[in-house]
Amino acid sequence: MARHSPALGVDFGTSNSAAGYLHDGKPRLIEMGLGQASLPTTFFFDFETRQTLTGEAANRALLEGAEGRFMRALKRVLGTTLMHEKRQILNERVTFVEIIARFLNQIKTRAETDTGLTFDRVLSGRPVVFHGTGDAREAQAEADLRACYLAAGFTSVDFMFEPVAAAIASGATEQSGEVGLIVDIGGGTSDFSLFRSAGADVEILASHGVRIGGTDFDRAISIERVMPLLGKGTQLRKVIGPGLLTAPNAIFNDLATWEKIPFLYNAQTRRAVDEMTRLSEEPEKLDRLIAVLRDELGHDLAFAVERGKIDANGGMQQAGIALDQIERGLGAPLSADTLSKILTPCASELWTGAQETLHLAGLDPSRVDRVIYVGGSSLMSIVSDTMKALFPNASHSFSDVFTAVTDGLARAAGRS
Repeated sequence: MARHSPALGVDFGTSNSAAGYLHDGKPRLIEMGLGQASLPTTFFFDFETRQTLTGEAANRALLEGAEGRFMRALKRVLGTTLMHEKRQILNERVTFVEIIARFLNQIKTRAETDTGLTFDRVLSGRPVVFHGTGDAREAQAEADLRACYLAAGFTSVDFMFEPVAAAIASGATEQSGEVGLIVDIGGGTSDFSLFRSAGADVEILASHGVRIGGTDFDRAISIERVMPLLGKGTQLRKVIGPGLLTAPNAIFNDLATWEKIPFLYNAQTRRAVDEMTRLSEEPEKLDRLIAVLRDELGHDLAFAVERGKIDANGGMQQAGIALDQIERGLGAPLSADTLSKILTPCASELWTGAQETLHLAGLDPSRVDRVIYVGGSSLMSIVSDTMKALFPNASHSFSDVFTAVTDGLARAAGRS
């Protein structure tokens, strides 16, 4: 394709998205808002205005209590049958392919408006795995994402592993012969790429990924600290005969999962919770769950958990999860020690993921000179603590955690 038609590098993320292109040999990020290089990957379908809001506008609408439907973490739906099911939203029946495509079209439009250029080609980041190594949904997930870009107006779509893009942006080419590991912890996946600096480029030795990220951290915290306040683990009287049963976990697990929350707002779920409340030994807890479903507060809870996680990770004294939107004064304490214990299984998966990357490259941990962290969730101390234990002799650095992938994609797109 002609050189005058540049390619746009796009990091479509579970939690945030960004875009950039190569300008005068340097990556230039597209401004997504006033002074903002990224855009929350969120959607709000406003029932009153019949408008679809995205990014910060969508977040504000939710937090201000506007009537509508909020969605986040749609990247995690790629590869599933949900992507192609039509559902009624506002005035039309649409699929998630169409919803994501409109979001990507907004990024394309902003880039073209900002630069005066036309972007027909896109180099998109993608996780090393969407669902898991060998998972049958892997090829479908990439096909779904490609379909979203094409529907957004791009005519040529290529992909690059996100940690590979981060390696390109890391300055690795300045340290010839060095072996480095990119640890990219995003909202939905954790990716690892081992690389060796090779002159003006980097040689990728191995890449691996696991389906765990910041939203999974939130889910684990919510299930452990918040859902018991809504009735998880309570005892229900049997419908027939004596004895008690533990309340089923399915609704609580879905309510703690960002991408599944919107699907709980239906009559079937409300009837199931009403029946659980009628049989419960602690109906006051399930009354809170009824209120959450009635007032569609699931994402408010998720944001509260996310804020509590950040506070506890930062060592804030008396950190906790404030749940006043459900009941005045309701909350769940969350100390740094408690956070660490809750996330221990996640840390174990990260350890295993890094070990598998070493195995694929045929390297011992001692061969790694540098560990570079990217992705917003890499700021969780449990991530760096785990990697420092595995790579005690390596240097550890955080390299533009929110923009490194986009920088690398912009550089690579400019060379294509």
